[in-house]
Amino acid sequence: MIRKRNFEENPNAEKNPQAGKDYTLTLHNDDVHDFEFVINSLIEICDHETVQAEQCTYLVHYRGECDVKLGKYEVLKDMYDQLLEKELIVSIN
Repeated sequence: MIRKRNFEENPNAEKNPQAGKDYTLTLHNDDVHDFEFVINSLIEICDHETVQAEQCTYLVHYRGECDVKLGKYEVLKDMYDQLLEKELIVSIN
């Protein structure tokens, strides 16, 4: 029996595909702030556990950057602004 594929529009699909897109909040190395300051900032603002914040901080130090959070743009924008207030170098991609 030959079946035809059903190409009807999925009612659960979002109308705007960008609306559901996940973005990444990336922290960049700045050679200014010490480890403790960056770790505490990640714990406070990004809700990281201590070990996670430490690992991200080491990655930033040795690799130059680290994706510290994945999520919707609106949520990441708030964290981005708070990290900028602490004079950390961040970007949303």
